[in-house]
Amino acid sequence: MRATLRAKAIAVCDDKIAKKGDGVGLSFYAFFANRNDDPELLMEAAEWWIKTHALDHFEKAAKIRDMIKAGL
Repeated sequence: MRATLRAKAIAVCDDKIAKKGDGVGLSFYAFFANRNDDPELLMEAAEWWIKTHALDHFEKAAKIRDMIKAGL
């Protein structure tokens, strides 16, 4: 996952956690606007989420943030 996507994903996770608490879940779609303006980046996130880590559609934001920070 490229550095810009990592930074954005961590920021989104931090924001969701701050607003809704540690138990909040999200999908990789949360890292993007409602329009698909960067399909390559969306596919990169989807591959990391689905193919590389076999995560469920919704996961805890804290788990995702910690995985990204750990470089997984």
